[in-house]
Amino acid sequence: MIRVLIADDQGMVRTGFTVFLSAQPDIQVVGEAGDGREAVRRAAELAPDVVLMDVRMPVMNGLEATRELLAGGGRSPKVLILTTFDLDDYVYEALRAGASGFLLKDASAAQLAEAVRVVAAGDALLAPQVTRRLIHEFARLGAPRPAAGRRLAELTERETEVLTLVAQALSNQEIADKLFVAEQTVKTHVGRVLMKLGLRDRAQAIVWAYENGLVRPGE
Repeated sequence: MIRVLIADDQGMVRTGFTVFLSAQPDIQVVGEAGDGREAVRRAAELAPDVVLMDVRMPVMNGLEATRELLAGGGRSPKVLILTTFDLDDYVYEALRAGASGFLLKDASAAQLAEAVRVVAAGDALLAPQVTRRLIHEFARLGAPRPAAGRRLAELTERETEVLTLVAQALSNQEIADKLFVAEQTVKTHVGRVLMKLGLRDRAQAIVWAYENGLVRPGE
């Protein structure tokens, strides 16, 4: 079962999410929180696998709560950011804070359940419009930092190629088709890339690749 904590300042939203997700055979809603500070406290108590995190909340917003949740290292929950606001700063800062996914609240109920499953499995979840805005944000920030040479040198040529395709938001199957290899082979390469670069998941890998110049907007 995937254990989920829902953090949103609107009671009706929390109730709606809880009712739908609780009806899924593989998802269990273990708690709710009405603000970011409560989300951090409840996550420590309940040890959820995934936190559905609203951005705009009182006391502590969702971005600050995400940073605090993931700052301690160890076993941290995956964070799926949910918001009605499709804004560049939220996209970039949420991923920089360590969020594993970003989904707009106009997504369907089925898309929400699938998003929970995706981030729980350790994959990144970026809606197409979010990926576009993220790339625009990197372009706005200007020149990337010089590539982290030593860490990048630890990757094999194939692993570097896979990381480049991950940064273009391709799925494992799409990467496998492009490289003419099995999907399991891609999963193995992705796992090694994350381990060698000290990254939590694919979302962090995308940010790392752009910030270190491995991939540039428009490529």
